[in-house]
Amino acid sequence: MTAAVRRVVVVGAGAAGLTAAESLRADGFDGDLTLIGAETHAPYDRPPLSKQVLAGTWEPARLELLSGQRYDDLRITRRLGTPATAADLARRTVRVDRADLPYDALLIATGVRPRTLPGAAGLGGVHVLRTVDDAVAFQAAALAAGRVVVVGAGFLGAEAAATLRGLGVSVTLVDPLPGPLVRQLGPAVSALVADLHTEHGVELRTGVTVAGLTSDVGRVTGVRLGDGTVVAADCVLVAIGCVPVTEWLAGSGLDLADGVGCDASCRAAPGVFAAGDVARWFHPALGETIRVEHRTNATEQAMAAARAVLGGDEPYAPVPYFWSDQYDTKIQAYGHLAGADRFAVASGSLAQRRFVALYGRDDRVTGVLGWRSPRELLRARALVADATRWSDVVPA
Repeated sequence: MTAAVRRVVVVGAGAAGLTAAESLRADGFDGDLTLIGAETHAPYDRPPLSKQVLAGTWEPARLELLSGQRYDDLRITRRLGTPATAADLARRTVRVDRADLPYDALLIATGVRPRTLPGAAGLGGVHVLRTVDDAVAFQAAALAAGRVVVVGAGFLGAEAAATLRGLGVSVTLVDPLPGPLVRQLGPAVSALVADLHTEHGVELRTGVTVAGLTSDVGRVTGVRLGDGTVVAADCVLVAIGCVPVTEWLAGSGLDLADGVGCDASCRAAPGVFAAGDVARWFHPALGETIRVEHRTNATEQAMAAARAVLGGDEPYAPVPYFWSDQYDTKIQAYGHLAGADRFAVASGSLAQRRFVALYGRDDRVTGVLGWRSPRELLRARALVADATRWSDVVPA
């Protein structure tokens, strides 16, 4: 452990921030450890928000990642409901609640915040889904509404639409791209996702932009599309992606272009590190800088960043993993699927809706996806980890 590090401040009390704090203790750090969070809630898990919490099968308390006693055992000082507002890298301080908190090492894990639609601010019936409070409010509004429009057919929007249909709520899913999850999964799998939703009663309006919202007396009444039509809605969920929470770092001198820029060891500057959704780092195996917004990465990168805080310099080069549960279907993937220029089914078939597919670029297997095929997918993971040549596994 680096002798000079006696005070560590972790900003961001989500999965990445908490994991970093736990990892520091597990790796032998015995100095002062402070966890700062903007929300008043103790750190909790987010993936169930669009599924179990929205469905009402889990109470929000079930999301908590650690018991209160465990924080005391680990000697983690929590400052919740008090967001950091600035960082002075020269003086090594973080501004919290109008006071400067000194640190020897700062670990940034502030995550992301949802994008919004123009004109949505302050309009009744318009929701985002990022926090547990968002999920509770949206569930109540969706159940009371006769018609819900979900704007954005990425992972969050598609999962929320599936959950709402399970509750019997009428749902229209809107996206400017030609199909749900097409950017993330490619056209072949996107078509299967589209079929899955239409078979469960979701009205899909893809390939059309959103021009704005209609309203009456301060409440949303519909979504105006780029083709001039209006989709009536009593409740709208905006799920059009997120942006990194870095505003509080303005003027710090850090690279803040699409998150906090880091080297391969999650180091953003001397004594400053980042992990989770907010971190953009150099992935040595890919040879490029990336940012990953997936739950598994939040945990794995937080552990890597904690080791870097304590003097480690091992590059963080994971094979990313993500999953999505929609209706009775589990979609799982390893690696990088977006940007692939080739696609092949390795086992099973698209028609049977049980398969493993390969994604490739520059004659390398860059990603593998399993549709209701967890065992086969796990075996295929090695193709990504080993950077297997496409031509070695897919006949010409």
